[in-house]
Amino acid sequence: MYDVIVVGGGPAGMTAALYALRNGKTALVIEKAAFGGQITHSPKVENFPGTLSMSGNEFADALLDQILNQGADIEIENVTAITDKGDHKTVITEECSEYETRTVILATGVKHRLLGLEGEEELIGEGISFCAVCDGDFYAGKTVCVAGGGNSALQEAVLLAEKCKEVIMVQDLDFFTGESKLQDVLFSRDNVRAMTNMKINGLITDNGELSGIEVENRTTGQKDNILCDGLFVAIGLIPENEPFKDLADLNSYGYFDSDELCLTKTPGIFVAGDCRSKSVRQLTTAAGDGAVAALAACRYIN
Repeated sequence: MYDVIVVGGGPAGMTAALYALRNGKTALVIEKAAFGGQITHSPKVENFPGTLSMSGNEFADALLDQILNQGADIEIENVTAITDKGDHKTVITEECSEYETRTVILATGVKHRLLGLEGEEELIGEGISFCAVCDGDFYAGKTVCVAGGGNSALQEAVLLAEKCKEVIMVQDLDFFTGESKLQDVLFSRDNVRAMTNMKINGLITDNGELSGIEVENRTTGQKDNILCDGLFVAIGLIPENEPFKDLADLNSYGYFDSDELCLTKTPGIFVAGDCRSKSVRQLTTAAGDGAVAALAACRYIN
């Protein structure tokens, strides 16, 4: 039996494991995809204290090495249920594994929000992408659109602008919501064009691949087609907390309804990271949540 099982291998989950291990507890981290979470989509991180610049992948790899060095166990499986047995819990995975533990820290993270267009899911990997650092090289010398106007969209566009012939920002509001410094960096480039107050209504395809998008001015109703080789969608994230709603309350947006203490209604169950209700979702706040949740779990065990 483990002292702590962490569900999710992002910055919050791995930090939680680190703090549990440093407090003499045994820890298992279960991640369904790739360790690092959303931060691995960031080509350049320059706002983490004590580090001038790094990529998200570099951060994730270093943190994974750190917890392995401290004695963490890891599994690549998808957790589908947790059974509360009072003084211990059973964590059940899609792969039919069952793990016993005294406490659980849910650091389930988030997934990408889609535009909700016909044929969108079928075009993922065939012209639609979410990660410039992963897929940007495929569009070198080509024209791409970026849907969104927040920090994530601006960061994606900055990277794409270094590779692509043209980057067209398509924002449904009449202004961009990302940091002004990011906007200054992006829109100072000659190959970046901004289109605000524009709604993407549809996708244009050619032989099963994306060849453009249909847009509509939200004020005038005027419609137009924009030819492009790729569309990068950066319009927000969705929490993946539904399987655990009986153990931890969710708010109206589907995030765990927990405050800075990272507690839930179920003793021995804690939450951490982007999956939690919070006003700021950054690398630093995810790591902070992981530390708080792990220390709370250690106090509970003790």
